[in-house]
Amino acid sequence: MQMASSLALRFRSHFLRTASLLPSSLRRPPFQPSPPLLSAHRLLSTARRVAPRPRKSVDIGARARQLQTRRLWTYALTFSGLAGFVVIVLNNFQDQLVFYITPTDALEKYATNPTKARFRLGGLVLEGSVVYPASKPEVEFIITDLITDIVVRYEGSLPDLFREGHSVVVEGIVKPFTEEIKKEVSTNKVSEKARRLECYFCAAEVLAKHDEKYMPKEVAAAIEKNKKIIEEAAAASVAAEAPKTT
Repeated sequence: MQMASSLALRFRSHFLRTASLLPSSLRRPPFQPSPPLLSAHRLLSTARRVAPRPRKSVDIGARARQLQTRRLWTYALTFSGLAGFVVIVLNNFQDQLVFYITPTDALEKYATNPTKARFRLGGLVLEGSVVYPASKPEVEFIITDLITDIVVRYEGSLPDLFREGHSVVVEGIVKPFTEEIKKEVSTNKVSEKARRLECYFCAAEVLAKHDEKYMPKEVAAAIEKNKKIIEEAAAASVAAEAPKTT
């Protein structure tokens, strides 16, 4: 028994001595645990990772001023657009308006701005002024406000209530006399005063009634005013001639 144990010890010591004499390349390396495998998500996230960019400093005051300036420009442009639209609409609306005026006012407005000469002319039809020119299918008559007479030419049928010496309203435009109209020799002495003017009224519509309630208030007031002026002038002339007769 002792002999077997001594043989085993001797064999072991001999084996260790032989192993120590072997080169290091033939020795078995000691056991080292392998590093854990990285997950696919971590590998992808690591590959996409980029170095962070340096943050720029933001001036809050400058940014606020920029936004305020942009807002003010927006308000200004919006207001300018609305104002321009309102001006255009008002101009178009004013061009389409038709005003009631007397012959005296019509001539004054035509002399001031001939391009805007569309009116509703009101007054009295001068007695004995209605004529029918032989050359054209038109009727010609004179409208007066007792101070100014104007020639009116109208192509069409006159209303049944149209009468000389009564009120009438005609709608149309003021036009200058053409050479053809000037060449027409009128034997009607009533229209001589109106034909001395440079323009006439081309009527597109004639409206008439026997009472003066139909006449617009402004036209009726102008005629009443002209009546008073004529009466005052007549009274003044009579008063001026009275001392001469005495």
